[in-house]
Amino acid sequence: MYILYFILVGALSVYSYVLVDPNFTLFNHPFWEMFRNSVVLLGYYNRLNSWYIYFSIVVLLFIAQYFFMRSWKKHNPLRISIIVALILLVAYPLLSHDFFNYLFDAKIVTYYQGNPYILRALDFPTDPWVRFMHWTHRTYPYGPSFLIVSLIPSFLAGGKLVLNYIFFKLMFASCYVGSVWALSKINKKYALFFATSPLVLIEGLVNTHNDMVALFFAFIGISLLWNSKKYSARILFTLSFLTKYISLPILFVTRKKSIWTFASFIVLHLLLIYLGIQQEIQAWYFLNLLIFIPWYFKYIQSLTILYIGLLLSYYPYIRLDSWNGPSVYIKHVIVLVALGTTILYLFYDNRKYLSASFFKR
Repeated sequence: MYILYFILVGALSVYSYVLVDPNFTLFNHPFWEMFRNSVVLLGYYNRLNSWYIYFSIVVLLFIAQYFFMRSWKKHNPLRISIIVALILLVAYPLLSHDFFNYLFDAKIVTYYQGNPYILRALDFPTDPWVRFMHWTHRTYPYGPSFLIVSLIPSFLAGGKLVLNYIFFKLMFASCYVGSVWALSKINKKYALFFATSPLVLIEGLVNTHNDMVALFFAFIGISLLWNSKKYSARILFTLSFLTKYISLPILFVTRKKSIWTFASFIVLHLLLIYLGIQQEIQAWYFLNLLIFIPWYFKYIQSLTILYIGLLLSYYPYIRLDSWNGPSVYIKHVIVLVALGTTILYLFYDNRKYLSASFFKR
């Protein structure tokens, strides 16, 4: 089972390059050119088959997670996470361009000695990285915690693209493994669920969204909270919030399922709804729900249909090469159908409890 799973994860890592930016050159070598040309042919010019491959990988990852969870006592989540992290260390962020913004934002500080809260990538038009970047018009939108953390790999890389790429990916991989380690200190089952979550693998390790860093701080804080180190836990929760502001509710949780913890969980749902209405429904936003695994694991596990819908909502981008007009509508339909199905499943799964509560005098 392990061999098949790691082959599947390896297939995801290779597949991630099908939508590599044509202007992106990791290093000058004939093998790289041959590899990039072959995968680009699939990703850009044979989009139907590309979608079939992506769809198959996503579905198989969820099936694999299901079988892992059925026999969770037999598996070592930390060992699995280390191997998965190593395999996906070289994966290309095919469904998001935020990763390269992280690299350049840190480069503004370490290489240009500037302030990314004021300066943009467009302010450095001669920089060779600008040619393969998106969102070059925006200033730094994240909290100071993530900026400080990202300065470490940026400083070590010394302005070299290939080193920045590897060191930043290594940082995200370390946060993933660290999160699994922290969860395993609380409950091995929680750790295995997180380690094998397709949403985590694709959005946290492949697309490398900085929510992964916020999750790491949060889970370390929760492990400290479980060991009655309240003040240290609050410091880690603050670092999580100052990495990605959507993790604000973690500041108010308690060790028990108190009214504060429940209210924080509800507030996070309200924030997700607000962002979905005011901005856009983005799959990686829902990574933040996983912060509450130690309190509401059964509920979070029951959202599998929604997670599948979120990952399959990339259909317009992979199959149609578009995020505009009708394509956005298709994305919304996929997510809303998955959400509606999830709600119906939750009602069905809790029908006995709801019936007892309704008829209780």
